[in-house]
Amino acid sequence: MSFRSVTCGVIAVMLSTSTVPALAQTPPSLQDMVDARAGQAEGELGRRGYEAVDRSEVVGDGRLTYWRRGDECVAIMTRNGRYASINQAGRSECGSGGSSGSGTAAVVAGVALVGLAAALAVHNNRHRDAGGDHDSEYARGYQAALYGADYDDRHETEGYHEGYLAGESEASNRRHSNSRWVRGAPDAARDACSRRADEFQNRPYGSSAPISLRDLGRGEYELTMATGSYRSVCTVSADGQVRAINPYY
Repeated sequence: MSFRSVTCGVIAVMLSTSTVPALAQTPPSLQDMVDARAGQAEGELGRRGYEAVDRSEVVGDGRLTYWRRGDECVAIMTRNGRYASINQAGRSECGSGGSSGSGTAAVVAGVALVGLAAALAVHNNRHRDAGGDHDSEYARGYQAALYGADYDDRHETEGYHEGYLAGESEASNRRHSNSRWVRGAPDAARDACSRRADEFQNRPYGSSAPISLRDLGRGEYELTMATGSYRSVCTVSADGQVRAINPYY
């Protein structure tokens, strides 16, 4: 079986699952996704009704993330850019929230695909003669870096190299965004600044993430926002009223 991930109408990438057998505790509805490429597979998880939980752990040489669909919780181990295993997890592992939870969690769930589309759009503004092959190579490098795969120097191309650099930047943004300190800001404040930063940088919704926080007191916060390699500073109230947004200097 193959999946298709469409990134804002810019890229259509097809992937095929491997013949590696799924583990016994893998939910039947997700068995075909074991060993799928993580970048494209996130979109497929969303189409199957799963949403990302704001929690991840580094385990050995991989990263464990949690996804929820209603009362169901699954733990996904990603290694070298692929889903190494997908296992049923206890409900408590995904927290007590449901689909009505924070808007920020929804932003994080969708940022892989939206972030790639935005990064490629900016890249193509500088490479107007780039064709479909260049775009697919850029996407390959971006997803590899984003999900921790080693640089493929045996099949290196210009598009792959530039995509890999952009993916490294995005991976760094997400690590900072998911830090306990940054998540100390109220969800409404983080979500409002993410939306305003997208508008400020003229990017698709879901492209921006907070990477640093300063508590100004009295329910006011200053968030440093990352939109790819671009930075801005958003001043916001605890209930999500954006006071100002300015370039980061």
